Amino acid sequence: MPKDETSRADELRTLGWSAEEVRRYEELWEYRHRWGAINLERDDRLFLRKAEAALPKRLSGKAALRKTIREKTHYRWLAAFLEAMGQVEGLEAGELGAWPIVIEEELRALEYYQPVLGLPDTLKAKAFAPVREQLVAEAAAEGRSLTFDFSGALARLQEQGNKGWKPLRSGADTSFPVLPAAAAAAFRARARAELVALTRSTYPSLAETDKPEPAADWQPAT
Repeated sequence: MPKDETSRADELRTLGWSAEEVRRYEELWEYRHRWGAINLERDDRLFLRKAEAALPKRLSGKAALRKTIREKTHYRWLAAFLEAMGQVEGLEAGELGAWPIVIEEELRALEYYQPVLGLPDTLKAKAFAPVREQLVAEAAAEGRSLTFDFSGALARLQEQGNKGWKPLRSGADTSFPVLPAAAAAAFRARARAELVALTRSTYPSLAETDKPEPAADWQPAT
């Protein structure tokens, strides 16, 4: 049985595997990790082999301990909520949700600056919660509002094995402001500027960074 102690589902997502394929991989990986592969159907064993063949080889020794930014728990937490928000119904042509825009820009800033995201960083990351709320509240006056079950999304993520994950927002607010295309573009620019500055100034591991702000057209590698 492979010695990996954690599923590598996030890496499959970045390789373009579908949500259904990733879900199947996570379930089969968890079963094998707990009980071994002997009782798995042949098709399931072949699927696991195919998935693991697609994953890049992990380095041995100290290099193996260095997680990429996308493997860090804080990044995965944000990305998982972003993915869940893709299921919101009621969007009209050209509309974008304010919450997804804010999270996309926060993830972009993390990818660019690459903070360590160890305990000192994740403790300071609590400062982002009120800023997210403030930005989304500003957007609410520029569009209309749908709903998103933040608590339900968290419960589903915890059921998938992420039991230590915390709510994205406090309380029971389910408001989900959406913006028409032009307003969404202007809102993204404001959110980007604020979240880039906050990322650079908040995380202790970036205290000595001299990296300039990302160019306007900079995007993380896919």
